[in-house]
Amino acid sequence: MIYLLLPAAAFFGAFFLLPMCRLFLVGGSGTRGWSAYTAILTDPVYFNALLATLGVAAATTVATLLISAIAGVFLQRHRFPGNALLVSMLTLPLAFPGVVIGFMVIMLAGRQGLIGALTQALGGDKWVFAYSLGGLFMGYVYFSVPRTILTVMSATEKLDHRLEEAARSLGASTWRVVLDVILPGLKPAFISAGAICFATAVGAFGTAFTLAARINVLPMVIYTEFTLSANIAMAAALSFVLGAVTWLVLALARTAAGSTVAAAG
Repeated sequence: MIYLLLPAAAFFGAFFLLPMCRLFLVGGSGTRGWSAYTAILTDPVYFNALLATLGVAAATTVATLLISAIAGVFLQRHRFPGNALLVSMLTLPLAFPGVVIGFMVIMLAGRQGLIGALTQALGGDKWVFAYSLGGLFMGYVYFSVPRTILTVMSATEKLDHRLEEAARSLGASTWRVVLDVILPGLKPAFISAGAICFATAVGAFGTAFTLAARINVLPMVIYTEFTLSANIAMAAALSFVLGAVTWLVLALARTAAGSTVAAAG
């Protein structure tokens, strides 16, 4: 039976293990040597980019889980005319690449965007934030919510309604049922979906590239090091560290969530 694993092992070795080993060796071959791997903590440019990347990814994850938890449970538990259409509209961003989502953020919060025009028409200053971490946060949430909603809806469908009925029969209020029954039941799905959301926000490039006027996140720094500075070794080291952080988050989430696997969309 062990031979059944050979195709997967060959794929893993050829398309993951060997490229990662090569990336690791290239990262230590530059002028910095192996200290390139610690530069992300000692160099202010790289360290600030790391903090910005992790910060916007964490904020995206929290906002996405909050929105998806409320909307996903409601849409799964309440059927009404137009329910299927609403779910389809909420999952529409799955069809858009990151560049398109970045362009949509510009149309909303850019210099000629709708939000700026409305704030100016109301007598205030034109509110423009598309080209900052705020705009990137908006784009990442827009990109992440559809995937997480699908996960929450699927997990909600599998909840045992008898536990909720038992809690209500014992006098539990609606909020106690939510806090003591529904949320613990959805916890593995939240952990898995949140980890995928975080990992996607950490490594996403297309949206950041579209909005890159004042955004200094690691994917953009790696792109700059590789293309403009021709510093391939540093770009490789930063890429390896970024991949290691993402892998660690997913591994911890997998351990915490048990066998639950988040839907990828």
